[in-house]
Amino acid sequence: MGRRVFFCFPFNCAGKNTGAGTNAAIVAERAPYNRPSFHATCKRHMATVEDLASRVERLLLRHEELQRTATLLEQELAGVTQERDSLRSRLNAARSRIDALLARLPADAPNNGADDAAKGART
Repeated sequence: MGRRVFFCFPFNCAGKNTGAGTNAAIVAERAPYNRPSFHATCKRHMATVEDLASRVERLLLRHEELQRTATLLEQELAGVTQERDSLRSRLNAARSRIDALLARLPADAPNNGADDAAKGART
């Protein structure tokens, strides 16, 4: 007995307009979708209750594992966020101190080549 391919339509279109397409041979060998043995074929492939229960158990274990992982990641994220905020605060404090030091510098400071050295370092 040859390989059987089932229709994806709820009706048998074998023999109708078979010359219009390139799959006439495939359509001609197909059996009707609603034949009596179709449901028996599907039931063979359907999982048993024990198989489904086993799969549900595995899915529940995986779900619990993912929940624990998500909790750990949230804790790690909170720690990293706190560290970032602390570093940001320290950076702002350092900027304030530098701004205060720059404000204390005299505006008419003699040019001892410091500007030339700074320009060279920037380029």
